[in-house]
Amino acid sequence: MFTGIVSHTGRVRAARRNGTMELVVDCPAVARALRRGDSIGVDGVCLTATRASRRRFATEVMEETLARTTLADVGRGDEVNLELPARLADRVGGHLVQGHVDGVAEAVRVEEDDGGRRMWWRADEEMLRYVVPKGSVALDGVSLTVVDAGRTSFEVALIPHTLRSTTLGRARPGARANLEVDLIAKYVARLVGSGREG
Repeated sequence: MFTGIVSHTGRVRAARRNGTMELVVDCPAVARALRRGDSIGVDGVCLTATRASRRRFATEVMEETLARTTLADVGRGDEVNLELPARLADRVGGHLVQGHVDGVAEAVRVEEDDGGRRMWWRADEEMLRYVVPKGSVALDGVSLTVVDAGRTSFEVALIPHTLRSTTLGRARPGARANLEVDLIAKYVARLVGSGREG
């Protein structure tokens, strides 16, 4: 479980495909905190560390994950958002983020806003049913509050700190990001739907 508060960015050292993909990321601060078998959030995707050294760590990405996320597009030299998993005693500064990506969103509009930035993202209607104004989403693992939501897109506002500290600061129209909708919204929708059927 994660909180969507990205602690570091890392640089991809290798992305080797052989059925699955081995992803090797340089980030000493995160690598030193990991042991083999630990979870790590990479661009909002929960992965398992297969090895870690003082400078870098490696993970294996399954075909299912490559098909559902933007990790298939990641290559050597790319920067990725990183988050270590939350401990039970940690503060939840963002919202509950599983790292189980629901799909990919595309940036359709970006506007500067007093040092921050407003962004509009297009996503499938199936995912947008869980997105509500003042609710939460995670884009590439970054916990964000929804400003507004429509039938085809939603709007978020990013503060200067988020723009500086995550890869979202470089997002422009056409950029793709891993989208995880709010876990609680999915459970509520499921329960309400079950009640109607019953």
